[in-house]
Amino acid sequence: MSLQWSDNLASGSDEIDSQHKELITRVNSLLGAFTKGTIARQEVAKIVQYLTEYVVYHFGTEEKQMAKYGYSSISAHKSQHEQFVKSFLKLKDRLLMEGINEQLAADTKDLVVDWLINHIKYSDRALGLFLKHKI
Repeated sequence: MSLQWSDNLASGSDEIDSQHKELITRVNSLLGAFTKGTIARQEVAKIVQYLTEYVVYHFGTEEKQMAKYGYSSISAHKSQHEQFVKSFLKLKDRLLMEGINEQLAADTKDLVVDWLINHIKYSDRALGLFLKHKI
């Protein structure tokens, strides 16, 4: 399953949407690498490392805007980010310990794809609507 950008994912913030598109591109690369099997282990590790760093950067961008403009749901939104990072780091550790396997691929899809789509559709769109009125 690959992710596709669509207008129903647009938050209304060009900066945030651009970062979401980058995340989707990289997640699709990760999912594609999983289907290649053991040959792609280094490729998967490289993509996961990039995603680890980029997610922190992206969440930081959102959180700076929330703080700057006094977003009332900042605590809940930041909590979602923190939980995702913890879960993603556990996934990363599993990759390093277990290598690529079907269960890890399924868990990655569940965490990364499902979480990302839901987070963008609901939390980030709400943030985008808020920012639209502030910026």
